[in-house]
Amino acid sequence: MPKILSAKQIKELDAYTIQHEPIASIDLMERACRAFESWLTERFDVTHRIGIVCGTGNNGGDGLGIARLLFELGYQVQLWIVNGDATESLDFKINLDRLRNKISVTEITLKFDQAIFSSCDILIDAIFGSGLSRPPEGLYEKAIDCINQTNALRIAVDVPSGLMMDQHSTGSIVKAHHTVSFQLPKLVFFFPQNYPFVGSWHIVPIGLSKDFIRQATSPYFYLSLKNIKRIVKPRLTFDHKGHYGHALLIAGSIGKMGAAILASRASLRSGLGLLTVHIPKCGNTILQTALPEAMVSIDNSEAFSTGIENLNSYSSIGIGPGLGQHPETVNAFAAVLKQFKLPMIIDADALNILSSNKELLNHIPEGSILTPHPKEFERLVGTWKDDFERLKKQQQLAKQLKCIVVLKGAYSSIASSDGDVFFNSTGNPGMATAGSGDVLTGILTSLLAQQYSSLNAALLGVYLHGLSGDGAAYEKGMNSIIASDLVEFLPDAFKKITA
Repeated sequence: MPKILSAKQIKELDAYTIQHEPIASIDLMERACRAFESWLTERFDVTHRIGIVCGTGNNGGDGLGIARLLFELGYQVQLWIVNGDATESLDFKINLDRLRNKISVTEITLKFDQAIFSSCDILIDAIFGSGLSRPPEGLYEKAIDCINQTNALRIAVDVPSGLMMDQHSTGSIVKAHHTVSFQLPKLVFFFPQNYPFVGSWHIVPIGLSKDFIRQATSPYFYLSLKNIKRIVKPRLTFDHKGHYGHALLIAGSIGKMGAAILASRASLRSGLGLLTVHIPKCGNTILQTALPEAMVSIDNSEAFSTGIENLNSYSSIGIGPGLGQHPETVNAFAAVLKQFKLPMIIDADALNILSSNKELLNHIPEGSILTPHPKEFERLVGTWKDDFERLKKQQQLAKQLKCIVVLKGAYSSIASSDGDVFFNSTGNPGMATAGSGDVLTGILTSLLAQQYSSLNAALLGVYLHGLSGDGAAYEKGMNSIIASDLVEFLPDAFKKITA
């Protein structure tokens, strides 16, 4: 599974590759430059006027190498160097020498014109890269501010200048439209606060040592299709519905029966053997009509859930979609937590009940999967100063409860009880629509019932949820996705991961 390494580890990875491939440092830099050049030339032709702003370290050396390669392909290239207080690296000097008599270089000083980059269609940022440890100051700060004022398409080399990899960033940061990063994604790419700086990010391989990456320790991972394919269990010839679990969904209340239907349909579309849905009386006709494949357990109440007696026959429980927070429902949820000892899925109103009744956190079965969106998560753990602190709170909650915590959103993060965090690679903004979370609850409840481990159920379920959303976006467009579309495209998502 692709690892997400720290800035220190990335530096060690470069050094290990140079020593053990072996390859000269300048030749590894040339490999990175060619990978960036290939990415750019596939998208932008020679009619685009390109500017490159370089620092004097190795990121600046990348920028110089990219300038030379683009010039040799016929692009019109302008080059600026921000020569502040940083020393020139050896590879920077070598690439600067290779440019002599090819491209003129302009040195940026504190007196430079604010509109210095206005003649560029594309402006490439190669000032700092991944090694930055403090906010930019002086000449660097001014250069970054001027880059951000241009109307050019801004592309960062490896990491936008001013953005620190392993801590919250302050001060001036390049606002890139695209970031082309080498070999592995960076942790900061997955945080909402950094999107204005990172933009759309792209990984280009440059042949860094697989042995080092394999041996490196990191709590952070990026899900891929290859990893997901390894999780999926095959269906065998003589299997029957009893092999695929009997799940219980406790969902719906008056006016919110749609949530129960969405979760139920998603459960059945995710390979579940048997499904029972516990609903108030008002939903009986609705659910029996909409979903003949499900069995129904009818509550004594007309409008909301007040309890269900026998939980022994179920292999998993999903609770929360459309549930409401009536006092009798709170008591019913507390009773379920105290009676059911297997992992369960806790979502939506069930999470809100936990936030208002923190003592119930002590009764959550180990291995359960909590699926909050950011606001629900804030109600559970309190506010945070920045996304690094938010991630830490997610890890702490998972460890405290000995559960899986799925924080929904772009690159949904899945925190395990041992401190690992997995960022999802599927999904799109079109999924930000009512009922999308209910579909995820149904998928996860189904996978738990099929005896997937809690972590594997979360990884597979979140990936499938996003993949079905990507299918819906492709066919219907992001602006037109509704939650039912996610269920509709689940079969295609399963086909892709089992092919």
